[in-house]
Amino acid sequence: MKLYEFQSKAYFADFGIPIPASHLVETPEQTVEAAKTLGGRVVLKAQVLASNRDRVGGIRYADNPDDVYKHAQILLGSEIHGFTVQKLLVDEAIDIQERLYLAITNDRVSGRPVLIASTQGGTYIEDIALQDPETVLWEHIDPLIGLRDYQIRRLCSNLNLPRDLWKDFHRITWGLYRCYTNCDATLVEINPLVITTEHTFIAVDGKLVVDDNALFRQPEIATLLQTNVGHRSEATALEAGLTYIKLAGQIGCMVNGAGMAMTVMDMIRRYSNNQVGPANFLDIRGGATSERIATALDIILSDADVQTVLISIFGGITHCDVVARGIIAAVENINTTIPLVIRLKGTNAELARSLLQDSQLPHLIIGDSLMNTVHKAIMAAEGHMHV
Repeated sequence: MKLYEFQSKAYFADFGIPIPASHLVETPEQTVEAAKTLGGRVVLKAQVLASNRDRVGGIRYADNPDDVYKHAQILLGSEIHGFTVQKLLVDEAIDIQERLYLAITNDRVSGRPVLIASTQGGTYIEDIALQDPETVLWEHIDPLIGLRDYQIRRLCSNLNLPRDLWKDFHRITWGLYRCYTNCDATLVEINPLVITTEHTFIAVDGKLVVDDNALFRQPEIATLLQTNVGHRSEATALEAGLTYIKLAGQIGCMVNGAGMAMTVMDMIRRYSNNQVGPANFLDIRGGATSERIATALDIILSDADVQTVLISIFGGITHCDVVARGIIAAVENINTTIPLVIRLKGTNAELARSLLQDSQLPHLIIGDSLMNTVHKAIMAAEGHMHV
């Protein structure tokens, strides 16, 4: 579960991490008043659960009320990566001397948390790790004994921080670690953590992602779940009991079981040579009803990036004929020319195949093996298959 920037930084402040003075606003008029309170020079930040806001104009700087109002009008109501901007965070402008990167996340390879730091703050750490890996510092944390002081001191030294800032950096890093553990987070990130011209640290931006499986231990954070759902289709999926994550590819995927979902996505990437990719992760889970199937397909087809839909269901708890009826119901209500590549195996698979064939759905492609189904979906998405 992702938290908005204003929520993330509020949690950071609870753990002693310094953040800029700020106001959350919803109208241009409120934005101007907030800017006056903060001294006039401000940064306007669109509050959306998406990365790369700055690349599409989601972060704007203003020095006077006219610019503040103009930028607020542009941002509020606009769309960034599929999210409508409903709120702005107005931060006081900070005079920056140096930008650092500081984060703690889960390292799945080592099975341990890892503390990451870099002198290349304010940039995209994934790009930096590829282009200039020596500037990214790593400290794995033993989960049995936790973060150790010597690890923070080693970072201070390797980052070439001025000695008089080591104590403050130590306090901020420990605060970030306590936030990570106390909130059951999978990621806590400050990007950038700036050194100001007054020689102090400020967490200018912040990101907090909480493990969904731990929300039962986080009742305060769990109350934010409904309002913090990511892409707008994710809200519909959540209400229907589906697990849905929007991705950047062209093949909409509907499967049952997270393992099957990951396998299908990996196969699409591998056998298309990255020419096309999965448009989503969608797990209908066990025991799905026809109504849930129809909702799932409707969500996939509402994605303008989808060129083909791949449906692979192993009928166990969820019977194949139930899936077929849901598909038929959804397509009958949607006028679509998008090919549907379908593989149904397991309980009532033959009945499901008969239902689909008798329905005379347009643009229907039946797959046999999983490999065969993935190849057909790739060909359809690339425009090589005529249906």
